Amino acid sequence: MSESSDVPEISSLRELTSVQWKTGTAAVLGWLFDGLDMHLYTLVAIPFVAELLGVGRNDVSVGRYGSIIQASFLVGWALGGAFFGVIADRIGRSRALVLTILTYACFTGLSYFAQTWWHLLIFRFLAALGIGGEWAVGASLLSETWPRSWRPWLAAVLQSGVNVGVILACVAAYLLAEHTHRTVFLVGILPAFLVLWIRKAVPEPEEWHQAQSHSEIRSTGIGALFHPGVRRTTLLTTTVCALGLTGHWAIMFWFIAHLRSLPEYADWTDAQRSTLASQALLLMMCTSIIGNFLSAIIARGIGYRLAIVLIFLAYFATCSCAYGWQRAGDDLWYWIIPIGICQGVFALFTMYLPPLFPTLIRSTGAGFCYNIGRLAAAVGTVFFGLVSKVGDYRYALFYAGFLFLPAAAVACFLDEPPDELAPIAPVE
Repeated sequence: MSESSDVPEISSLRELTSVQWKTGTAAVLGWLFDGLDMHLYTLVAIPFVAELLGVGRNDVSVGRYGSIIQASFLVGWALGGAFFGVIADRIGRSRALVLTILTYACFTGLSYFAQTWWHLLIFRFLAALGIGGEWAVGASLLSETWPRSWRPWLAAVLQSGVNVGVILACVAAYLLAEHTHRTVFLVGILPAFLVLWIRKAVPEPEEWHQAQSHSEIRSTGIGALFHPGVRRTTLLTTTVCALGLTGHWAIMFWFIAHLRSLPEYADWTDAQRSTLASQALLLMMCTSIIGNFLSAIIARGIGYRLAIVLIFLAYFATCSCAYGWQRAGDDLWYWIIPIGICQGVFALFTMYLPPLFPTLIRSTGAGFCYNIGRLAAAVGTVFFGLVSKVGDYRYALFYAGFLFLPAAAVACFLDEPPDELAPIAPVE
């Protein structure tokens, strides 16, 4: 069970301290660059992998190796979330945040130098270690320094930071469309400059310092997540995240490939198709931002658990309608909007998960439960790619949406964070 936070409740931005502004800025920027670095690959995956393999874009090997590379990224994300979560619980949130950002910035930039598909696989795997770690560390940093009444809005802002990062990736891909596909990875080096400010300006949370000397939780690391009193929370949240993220990432990866493969775009140039992919992802990210804040409103009204259940059900219904029939590209553009809005459900996990766990295993718990689900997502991305017909990924998208049904079912058994049960002042 989570300890109660000592952060005083406040009702307006004017009452925020300088430390809260600094931790909030560091976390949002870290997540923004997360979004930038994670989606540079999805925008150029098909043509770049085809280039590395020396085959045409419609060759069966492109989808196979492209999905394997994406799977390695998701595996790295999962392992990084667990690994850096443990590191953050031991050395502090701010220090660990610096390490995670340096990791994903450096290895995203090194992807530019890939000469074979397995070079790219290694670089994406190593970059993902940092991206997965940054999620857990940033979420714990804010949960320990900001009032609990602000959590739904913080979740929306953080997830929107990721969406803005993805939008920047789209802009980068658009501006660099006439250059070689590998050039976009050089943009991923930019986050490295953020660590200089974080290391100087962002202190460790007082709650973490106090827990180091006063907490009764002496067992740390992943093993502590399966002790009595914590085990049920770990198993339930991991299952929900695994099911939801598998469906979500299969959709995020294959919906662009599906658009690229539609017959009406067959005569387009490679640069035109890259622009199309950037525009589609841009639309999805803009609507996802709306979904983040809509999810926050719903969670404030009915609680995290019921909000997660309802939005997962909406995600399933939307994907079924979008990909249950063969649709032209112009028609699919309209369905990107509700799909993007439903993705706001993942914003809720940002502030929902950390308070479920004691302070000294908070980053470990959030990182493990959320990011270990990406191991299942990695397998799912490859699986749905293998069962799809070459050049037609609609069935992968359609069947992936069914995973939101069991995710919603298991979410019915989730708990609300213990400190959420007390009355709180409204946020102005």
